[in-house]
Formats: sequence, C-alpha cells, structure tokens
Amino acid sequence: QVQLVASVGGLVQAGASLTLSCAGSGRTFSTYAMAWFRPAPGTGREFVATISRIGTSTSYADSVKGRFTISRNNAKATVYLQMNNLKPEDTAVYYCAGGMIQLSTNTGAYDYWGQGTQVTVSS
Repeated sequence: QVQLVASVGGLVQAGASLTLSCAGSGRTFSTYAMAWFRPAPGTGREFVATISRIGTSTSYADSVKGRFTISRNNAKATVYLQMNNLKPEDTAVYYCAGGMIQLSTNTGAYDYWGQGTQVTVSS
C-alpha cells in the first residue's frame, strides 16, 4: 500500500510558475503509474497529467499541454507537477494519485490518492 502526501500549494498571479510535489511511502512507489487530477464542475475529478512507472512516458490534458510538466524521482518516491504560465482557470485543489494501469486518464484506474493541495491563481 502507498500513502501519498502532497506539498502545500500556493497563491500566485497569472503567468507565474508553481511546482507541486507528492511524496509516497513504502517500497512499491516505483511500481505505480502516477497522475495529477483536479475537480471539474459536474464531472468529478478532471485528469491533468500522468507518468509511467519509470518516467519514460507522460500524457497531459489538452488544457495544460505545453504549460505543465509531470516528472518523478523514484529514488525519492516523489512525483512532481511543474506548472508554468498559470491561468485563473487553473485554480483548483490538485490531487496526486497512484495506480497500476499505465497512463490512464480515468480516476478509476488509480487506487491511492493524496490529500489534495490548493492552488489559487489570481488575475
């Protein structure tokens, strides 16, 4: 079992950058694909980005492609979400998640979830 703890988010101005991290416990972190989600109105959690077990493959939502970068350091059992050129519509609680299915955009593919961290982007 993996426990995920996300870093504190923040309040930034539009156009700024912010990096989130999510630390996993346990020795099995490297066996899980990792992802970030955020709430979407009426649809539960919206996929943001995902990364494969060893970090060689990634996938992004169209809304963040070219601005966000997901990465991981398995030696530190940590996944990161670097967010550049932030927009007010990126304001949300961001959740990290881990699961066995590689590169899935569906919440149901992820078994473990972090506690969520607030990101607020002011215009």
